[in-house]
Amino acid sequence: MSDLLARITIDPEVLHGRPCIRGMRISVADVLALLSSGASRDEILDDYPYLENADIDAVLAFAAKQTDHPRLTADEFQEVNR
Repeated sequence: MSDLLARITIDPEVLHGRPCIRGMRISVADVLALLSSGASRDEILDDYPYLENADIDAVLAFAAKQTDHPRLTADEFQEVNR
């Protein structure tokens, strides 16, 4: 997983610091938008020949990691903030 995540870079000089693929000017959000609109991996790779299949895997791994945050119930939140 860490090899995949290493493909995702965040640099304030590239795309204003948005997560992108290997320092290129294609963001994680761009690829996620393509996938969610129904584009297949093969279509994306054909349209963006500088991308690799592992880049799409990295985008998905990065997105999954971003959504894996613990949740607190309202009662737990209040307890923590007392």
